[in-house]
Amino acid sequence: MAPWIAFLLNPTIIISLILLLLLASLSLSKLGWSSRRMPPGPTPLPFIGNLHLLNITRQDVSFMELSKTYGPVFTFHLGLQKIVVLVGYEAVKEALLSKGNEFIDRPPIPIFLDIQREYGLFFSIGELWKNTRRFTLTTFRDLGMGTSLIEGKILEELQFLVERVNSFKGEPFALKTFAEAPTNITFTILFGDRFDYDDPTFTTLLRLIHEVMSLLGAPALHLYNVYPFLGFLLKPHKEILKRIREACEIIEKYMRASKEKLSRNQLQSYIDSMLFKQLQEGENGKKNTFHNSHVLASVLDLVMAGTETTATTLQWAALMMMKYPEIQRKVKQEIQQVLGSGRLPVYEDRNKMPFTNAMIHEVQRFSSIVQHFPRCTAVDTHFRGYFIPKGTPVFPSLTSSLYDETQWETPNRFNPNHFLDAEGNFVKKDAFLPFSIGRRNCLGENLARMELFIFVVGLLQRFTFQALPGMRAEDLELTTVPAFTRRPLPYSTCAVPTN
Repeated sequence: MAPWIAFLLNPTIIISLILLLLLASLSLSKLGWSSRRMPPGPTPLPFIGNLHLLNITRQDVSFMELSKTYGPVFTFHLGLQKIVVLVGYEAVKEALLSKGNEFIDRPPIPIFLDIQREYGLFFSIGELWKNTRRFTLTTFRDLGMGTSLIEGKILEELQFLVERVNSFKGEPFALKTFAEAPTNITFTILFGDRFDYDDPTFTTLLRLIHEVMSLLGAPALHLYNVYPFLGFLLKPHKEILKRIREACEIIEKYMRASKEKLSRNQLQSYIDSMLFKQLQEGENGKKNTFHNSHVLASVLDLVMAGTETTATTLQWAALMMMKYPEIQRKVKQEIQQVLGSGRLPVYEDRNKMPFTNAMIHEVQRFSSIVQHFPRCTAVDTHFRGYFIPKGTPVFPSLTSSLYDETQWETPNRFNPNHFLDAEGNFVKKDAFLPFSIGRRNCLGENLARMELFIFVVGLLQRFTFQALPGMRAEDLELTTVPAFTRRPLPYSTCAVPTN
């Protein structure tokens, strides 16, 4: 027998080799496990996960508190489902910009699956989402977004809004009245023309938007999204679907009217353009991706979410002017210096109004209308040393960026100086992310910026907003009501004409 064979057959050697193999296997196993370790997080309880740690109506605040213990990237258990939460500007930016293609999808949220069935602009994924977003951006540009054409429509709408406010003759009216103007701009793009504020279709859609957005913030709706199998015991999702059907009936009426007059040279609305795209697909024998269900879902997305954020921000702006009259006086003084009392504002005027521009940005930062808009990993992902499997819901906290103590001097205080340098010039801030960031950022960001500036300046040029008689400005609260977005409390205001 060869010496080396005898050596290998020695029992001591065999046992040693087996032990070495076991140790190597264990080490490789640990190495593999370490490289696939999800972010740490609070220990889940059976069935409820970490729900006991969550303020269901202010998830953003709960997540920011938890990040103090678990860091800017942590795992949270929504019932039986694992999600990854991103807190702070740096983590949000890195995920949505540097790794934007990996965090690009939307998770299957039960209520939105019920509504959209993975169609539409906001909840579709893959090629359908890419094609629809690309088409929508092109169509918006064709319809004048970002140009003098849409600016002219906003200025026209400003006149109607001023008339509306004047009609109250200094008497109290609800802040939600301000939602009418920005909603009408969106409807002009979607349907081809503005509505009179008293038009029954317009008032019905406003009511449905308000009710759906309110119901989306109901605690029982969040419970349904975590435990959809309990749906038979819960009510809000049923009420939402009832109102969604009402809205869809109105949209379908406009779709039928559009099809009757469809012409390549007369595409006057988003609905017209979507249906013409559908017609082209049929003529070219292509797979019909822009079918009626997808067109309906896309328009519905814009009717609901496309109107809510700007309309709500305008309400916050009026409330902040009531709450901080000294800031309102300074803004009005700057407006008077640049515009006087006669000339209407245009978007370019923001470059001459640094304090006013800073105030509007601070309203958006402080109000943080959208807490987060969930993403989902499109592939297996490694992020900051952790492994996040494909299909994992990811919550990038936009509020945490807007309130990041490393980015803002006084994050918990309304302070327009956040956007001003020592000389009083307006400065952009990277952590200003009210429209999100990356490839899934808000489609209407440019439109929203233009609307907010023109409407806010146009209103403050003509009115001073005050709290109701008998109420002190300092008594106004800046807490929110439960809703899909962070809405202000339902205050009323008095608009006193500027002398």
